[in-house]
Amino acid sequence: MKFLNKLCIAFMVATAATGCKKLDLAPTDRFSDLTFWTVDANVYNALNNNYSLIYNSGIYFYNEATSDNAYSSSGDYSLIASGNFTASQGKFLNDWAYYYSTIKSCNIFLANIDQNKTLSADVIARLKAETRFIRAFEHFNLAKWYGDVPLIDKDITADEAKTIARSPKATVIKFVIDELEAAAAALPTKDQIPASENGRITKGAALALEARVLLYEGNRMADVAAICEKLMGGQAGAYSLVSNYSDLFSNPTVNKTNNESLLSLQYVPSIRTWGEFFDFAPRSVGGRVSGMSPTQELVDSYITLNGKGINDAGSGYVESNPYTNRDPRLTATVVYDKYNWVNGNGTSKTIYIKPGTDPDAGRLDEYNPASQASSPTGYYWRKYFDPIAQTSFTSGSNLHLIRYAEVLLDYAEAKQSLGQMDATVWNNTIGLLRRRAGFTDAGALDFPGTADMTNIIRRERRAELAMEGLRTDDIRRWKTAETVLNGFAHGAKFGDAGVDNGYIRAQKRQFDPAKNYLWPIPASEIGLDPNLTQNPGY
Repeated sequence: MKFLNKLCIAFMVATAATGCKKLDLAPTDRFSDLTFWTVDANVYNALNNNYSLIYNSGIYFYNEATSDNAYSSSGDYSLIASGNFTASQGKFLNDWAYYYSTIKSCNIFLANIDQNKTLSADVIARLKAETRFIRAFEHFNLAKWYGDVPLIDKDITADEAKTIARSPKATVIKFVIDELEAAAAALPTKDQIPASENGRITKGAALALEARVLLYEGNRMADVAAICEKLMGGQAGAYSLVSNYSDLFSNPTVNKTNNESLLSLQYVPSIRTWGEFFDFAPRSVGGRVSGMSPTQELVDSYITLNGKGINDAGSGYVESNPYTNRDPRLTATVVYDKYNWVNGNGTSKTIYIKPGTDPDAGRLDEYNPASQASSPTGYYWRKYFDPIAQTSFTSGSNLHLIRYAEVLLDYAEAKQSLGQMDATVWNNTIGLLRRRAGFTDAGALDFPGTADMTNIIRRERRAELAMEGLRTDDIRRWKTAETVLNGFAHGAKFGDAGVDNGYIRAQKRQFDPAKNYLWPIPASEIGLDPNLTQNPGY
């Protein structure tokens, strides 16, 4: 089975499986709910449909704009970041509906697959485990954003959906953990599946997601460490870091097939694609408008090559030449003034962003506060640039949901929380990531001993995972959102010299810790279901 191509089949399971009235005799000229699931191909098409619903590129990228990593001036993301949103915002309803529609599709699958009598018991057990993983992932996303949410573990009718109440978040999280543990027990390891099934959910993905869920809860760090040790010890397959950080995102071959990705959204050029990069890239290389821009706060978080923060004594940071002597992942992620942009054909172009410096009269990328197209922060994105993208940066590159790098970061954070961080743990986690990134100075690679290890790990996580949709999760679970999301989000030093030392004020942000650690339940959903209650403060 060519999994990537099969994943792209457009298939509406609910309609096909329930669209025919039950009869004593099944129709012979079309599928009915008596015959649909007895056909093996239908079962796999239904599974592939669930895979296609796991997540989408819009959520993956633009949730970054609700963190201190990025700013978007468009729509609901700007309102959320500025604190000027209501429970009627479309973003809340759209995400809520997306997750629950996926859960609905999974529940239909689980309720009907046993009608099939030709697939082996082992195969059916695996398909169920994959589907239970997807259903757990959606419940986890709902709980982390909305808190108490309806837990729907079976297919329900439209009328039942209008009466269901919210389950406590703890109950939902327990369900998620139980489902992931059951799935892990039934799933093959990465090494047990053929290359043609690359992209399917494995034991490693289930364990890694369980570690993420427990890490976010924060009260079972010993369990997080134990799960990570299984993954690091090869008990779910041979995972490792790829040798080049940028290759994960911009090398077409490595992006698709590598030992670092535990789970990725699967795309296929010309068949199933995503197009957000059209609004992330500089205009001079084909971008359209700056839909989401990196912040100065993100840029400032990258350490210097000797392992120090830019404000630390001895860092070597020079404000007038800010992008040299920095963590190589900065250049792999963010486009800054005089950036050397290398195209897919090997040609390169200098990106001029500082006002009045571009020798081209068009000055497409220069910061211009009056422009609706140029970056409002003076930065663009490089990460996930696809060198073989189609017109308008339409890409078939995979988007990584869980990477082995995250497992290492989870392990480091858990061990630090347990008071067990030492040189061995460091060398197998942060040290390993920094070597891969390109650091060579002992100051960056050696175990820092009594330094502020919690901050070091958090900063490393930010640099490694920027633009992968996890930063908002982190600042919410660490309860630092109330600090980093209050005040101005800044851009490069192209602004008024008398205001914030010349760093652009891109947006005034507000975060109320009394309510904003949870999103509001969509107002329209409460209107449909009298048993739904609203989160405090909304």
